[in-house]
Amino acid sequence: MTIIEAINRIDAINPNNYTQQEKVAWLSTLDGVIKKEIIDTHEGAENVTFSGYKEDTPLDTELLVPAPYDEVYLFWLQSKIDYWNGETGKYNNSVTMYNKAYSNFERAYNREHKPISKKFKFF
Repeated sequence: MTIIEAINRIDAINPNNYTQQEKVAWLSTLDGVIKKEIIDTHEGAENVTFSGYKEDTPLDTELLVPAPYDEVYLFWLQSKIDYWNGETGKYNNSVTMYNKAYSNFERAYNREHKPISKKFKFF
């Protein structure tokens, strides 16, 4: 899924007043977390580059999470919209769905990629 695909899909599902730049920033935050917490803890992390999405980032840039786990982006955006709208009940539902989608991706990534082993120092 690309940046613009995620934004267009969430806008179709839940029309909102948040700007495209705000949604790009939210997506950048999520991919930053995914890179640091999931990808960087596994072998091959050096092959995945991520320096954040900025105003000049092309909107056709592929997000880090591939299908079929890319729904994490929609639930993330939905939870951010619900949170900033002060819709607590909706937020609780959307953040629960986001957490489930994030965990599903994390487990799949752990199955498919070898974790980096920690080096122990003996004194």
